[in-house]
Amino acid sequence: MAGLDGLRTVAVVLVIVYHVEPELVPGGSVAVDVFFTISGFVITRLLVAEYARTGRIGLWSFYRRRWLRLVPAMLAMCAVTALLSVALPLPLFDGAWVAAALAAASVVNLVRAGEPGPYSDLTAPLSHTWSLGVEEQFYLAWPLLLLVLLQHATARTVLGWVAALCILPVLWRMVLWEPTAAHRIYNGPDARADQLLVGALLAVVLARLRAADPRLALLCRWAGRLCWPALALLGLVTWQIPITEPSGWNPVWYTVGFLAAAVLSAGVVAAQDLCPQSWPSRLLSVPALAWVGRNLSYGMYLWHYPVVRLLFDLGVDGGWLLPTGAAATVAAALASYVFVERPLLRRDRFRVRRLEPARCGAFTSPVTSESPRPAEPR
Repeated sequence: MAGLDGLRTVAVVLVIVYHVEPELVPGGSVAVDVFFTISGFVITRLLVAEYARTGRIGLWSFYRRRWLRLVPAMLAMCAVTALLSVALPLPLFDGAWVAAALAAASVVNLVRAGEPGPYSDLTAPLSHTWSLGVEEQFYLAWPLLLLVLLQHATARTVLGWVAALCILPVLWRMVLWEPTAAHRIYNGPDARADQLLVGALLAVVLARLRAADPRLALLCRWAGRLCWPALALLGLVTWQIPITEPSGWNPVWYTVGFLAAAVLSAGVVAAQDLCPQSWPSRLLSVPALAWVGRNLSYGMYLWHYPVVRLLFDLGVDGGWLLPTGAAATVAAALASYVFVERPLLRRDRFRVRRLEPARCGAFTSPVTSESPRPAEPR
């Protein structure tokens, strides 16, 4: 799904711009909402495909793949940040080894959720890893719950349960809401789970529809029609709504707004899957854009924040910080991909092929009638 990879590139670029020049895209944090929905969709699609193919979900294999895909690159970034904090007298990296330890343990979001006032300096050097904590906590719980549902419920019932689970975080946010609870809601894995679950719901819906199902044709038609409006609304939020600023701490966004962003994101994701020849899909599928999203977007997200802080500490400021930071971020992401991520993933794929040579069955997607190609999140 090249369009999905291209969407990742757009999202990570928005995050970088938002962290360097927030006045350009006050609502740039909505790109993280898009990432959450993509991750929920991709992970659930792979899990459901595995269950359809084998009648089970190999949890140990799933967790190993997630660990190899996410953790080594994260540990490398944390190690470099910790070394900077003890080797150089940089103000913005003072005490960063604590933030590196919290990021490596994937608990930055939990620490931030417990801070009702301004965020402390404890997590500041790597505060962007809060979203990775939310995703990894979701990855721990969701395969177990999905496996229980698949084993003990009909397909229609599974669909109903996943839809119900999408609503529970909204109700929970309504219970939690007060202005001092903004950090709790924004960072809590329970309060943000609906954004991942909406992507999961889309994956379950598509898994149920067969090629001859008239509902699939209807869904394809509406996905193509609604993709542009969904992108436009997400763009409007990015341009106009300061979500993470105290002025943006309002009950509408912090209760139903997160779900609305996830639904819009799911509409764009659905169009990439169902309407690959539509103009939005073709634009997002430009080879260079897709390659960056598939291979570098995770590394870019990991490295952009410490890189920008380092450059600022070294005196790069004004109009040079964004282009310099972007170039240095891409260089760091390329190094992470070449020296950390790709070697481990290749080694794991070789190990799987060597140990399981008889596994040759392929899940036939009811949508495309082709074997799905696993797309790694971010």
